Amino acid sequence: MRSLRIAFLGTGPLARPVFEALRESPHHQVVALITQPSRTGRGHHQHENPLIGLAEERNIPVFQPSRIRDAEHATWLKELDLDLSVVAAYGQILSREILDLPRLGTINVHASLLPKYRGATPIHAAVLSGDEVAGVTIIRLVPKLDAGPMLGVDQLQVDAQETTGSLEARLAQLAVPLTLRVVDQLAMGEAQETLQDETLATHVGKLTKQHGLIDWSKPAIDIERHIRGMQPWPGPQTMLFSEGKAPLRLSILQGTVISSSATNSSSVGSFAEQTSPGQLSSESGRLFAQTGDHRLEILTLQPEGKRAMSAAEYLRGRPVKPGDYLGTLAIAPQ
Repeated sequence: MRSLRIAFLGTGPLARPVFEALRESPHHQVVALITQPSRTGRGHHQHENPLIGLAEERNIPVFQPSRIRDAEHATWLKELDLDLSVVAAYGQILSREILDLPRLGTINVHASLLPKYRGATPIHAAVLSGDEVAGVTIIRLVPKLDAGPMLGVDQLQVDAQETTGSLEARLAQLAVPLTLRVVDQLAMGEAQETLQDETLATHVGKLTKQHGLIDWSKPAIDIERHIRGMQPWPGPQTMLFSEGKAPLRLSILQGTVISSSATNSSSVGSFAEQTSPGQLSSESGRLFAQTGDHRLEILTLQPEGKRAMSAAEYLRGRPVKPGDYLGTLAIAPQ
């Protein structure tokens, strides 16, 4: 098998284990890490990019172009004499020229069972949709978004309490042997390509902080999935409105649907009929919010500026008063 000179393009959590595996490959050589520019957050602190440290451990050159589509970047990429580029959660669109520079082209590690969930947020989409199965597809990159032929696919069962963050971590591990297998097949000239069925394609876009806002008029099951799907980012957010107090921002971190058949209370039906979405109630240290259909029991929450806590702990410090309800205030777009 021929040893390949590989450029790795990636930034997010999905990229790290794949990059580590390629870095440690006895058969191939990663000759460049291309990752997003370091960004400054609140307090002017730099967000750590762990891939950079992993590259420096092996003296792998690191490049952080702010816009890799610019023609100037094709020049130094060409000088790397690449056999293959591997992309995983890179976050920038590549030009046709850059896609075609390596001898064997460019492949992408995509966290969905393509052609389902093409686009930027496939893992969020899987959790929000309540999918029981998720997966990773390796595709050859073409100019059309996530539409290239498939080189390999693997899948796993989605846990009932899965958040986007936990599912991403599991998919990242699933991607490692799959990526290594496809890279070896390309090196040996044995890779098999399968065209995607365009009639089954779905697309998911980028998220903003606004997407984290909880709409309490929706069915309880959709809200419960939203709570899990928006973690760790952009975060499932709501506002607590209480008479005589300033609105308080809350992160709802865990909840469970309470249907009329799952409770001993004979008043649940009338409660749902007499209250509006977002209305709060409490009972024996348990916290409930009315949704568009059933009640949702809030198990874990985090008031702004405080740590996460159980509902019982929260209620000891701030009991529910008549008229308290959860709603939304607009968040500035990001």
